[in-house]
Amino acid sequence: MSRPATTVTTPVAELLFGEADATPISTDEATLKPWDEARACLESAPKAWISTVRPDGRAHAMPVLLVWARDAPWIATRPGSRKARNLAGNPSCVITVAGETLDLVVEGRATRGRDEDELRLVSAAFKEKYEWEFAVRDGSVYEDSLPGSPEYGLYQVTPTRAFGYGPDGRTATRWRFG
Repeated sequence: MSRPATTVTTPVAELLFGEADATPISTDEATLKPWDEARACLESAPKAWISTVRPDGRAHAMPVLLVWARDAPWIATRPGSRKARNLAGNPSCVITVAGETLDLVVEGRATRGRDEDELRLVSAAFKEKYEWEFAVRDGSVYEDSLPGSPEYGLYQVTPTRAFGYGPDGRTATRWRFG
């Protein structure tokens, strides 16, 4: 069964702090960053970090490879990994990326892709960006170049809120989705 495409709508951009907060962060609305800049940072990042929540409530953070496909960030991980097991129990997660012009914190919910057409599209994005090739079969992806053809899960992260910080350390934008 094919799932409908998840579309990331253009989020509302707003200042993270106001004048009453007495913070060195800019309160000038002219410093707001557009979501397109944040998206470009996610798309071009050589790696990202994902933070998930363990069943006992402790945080877990690991580096991951990230691609942008179907208007959302996607990561790959083995189904038995701690992050995949965490996401199976609690899909809430945070992706962080450090870019040249923007540092990002993206809060969202991860969903494992199962539709084979969708998996082929996302797999193609991994091949293009990282030269990492997956074979798609039976609603999963496999790395056939490795012994035993290990299975991977491709997870779409649907943003709910994001924060962007400029390289000067004095500008911040919050994006609220839907």
